[in-house]
Amino acid sequence: MSSRAGSKQVVSDLAWCGPDSRPKRLGIDEAFAYCQKLTASHYENFAVTNLWIPSEVRPHFTSIYAYCRWSDDLADETSDPELATKLLQWWREELHKGFRGESLHPVFVALRVTQKNFGLTIEPFQDLLSAFLQDQTVRTYSDDEHLADYCRRSANPVGRLVLALGRCVNDKTIAWSDSVCTGLQIANFCQDVRLDAERGRWYLPQQRMLAANLDAATWGRGGSGSREAMASWVEQARGLLIGGVPLTSTGPGWFRRSMRLFIGGGLRLLENIQAAGFDVWSRPIEVTKFQKVQLLFRASLGRPMEVKVGRHIVGGLA
Repeated sequence: MSSRAGSKQVVSDLAWCGPDSRPKRLGIDEAFAYCQKLTASHYENFAVTNLWIPSEVRPHFTSIYAYCRWSDDLADETSDPELATKLLQWWREELHKGFRGESLHPVFVALRVTQKNFGLTIEPFQDLLSAFLQDQTVRTYSDDEHLADYCRRSANPVGRLVLALGRCVNDKTIAWSDSVCTGLQIANFCQDVRLDAERGRWYLPQQRMLAANLDAATWGRGGSGSREAMASWVEQARGLLIGGVPLTSTGPGWFRRSMRLFIGGGLRLLENIQAAGFDVWSRPIEVTKFQKVQLLFRASLGRPMEVKVGRHIVGGLA
């Protein structure tokens, strides 16, 4: 099974801070240093360690990211659903211990500080774990609504936590953030069809497969009708990402720039998939290093984002 850069660290770290270990008690600075190192080791680090995040917020960004990284990798990198389920159940126990200040795991030592500083509740973290546990048994989704419920727990909690770090939580920002996060999740599904098929998962809803005369096996290998289904799915993800563009003019400067980066990165990935003729099966489609630099530069300008939709320009001003 293929694996992305940085994911093996979590699996190897189980030896010293997993369920069968006795981790030593780390100081808060050591715990945050661990989270920072884990964040920097992953290929997505351009999106979570950008320099404009203020120093007082950056450690908390990495503690949340480290929690998500551990959760994701425990779910996906063991190649054994039964083992993954046991590890995720252990991780859920550590989460509750962490919120009580009892866990010795470095992620939860750091996250305890983040929790107290920003008044975080346990629900977003629990929702994430419920989605990863679901991945061990649920392999297909009936329709867009069924998949949206999964995204509500697998992706949207991350955006809500970032809103909390920006101290800009309200009904409007939550709705925009949920739209962006669901769009990013579907964009990742579009990118990872072949990898997910290797894991026995098919996120394209069965309703969409039936409309394109596809079955899971045909979709997993990019058979006839797959590109047309991919084009429709890409368009759905693009619409969701654009629905969150007002976030690029909301909250503190670092938050606005981060939203421009997240949304821009998702749209760039979708554009790359479209440029490849919606073929994600013959070769991996990613955002290139040069494109990441461009995204960082544009985000650093701090201007509200504008996206062309048909003949109209959708801007960041709400």
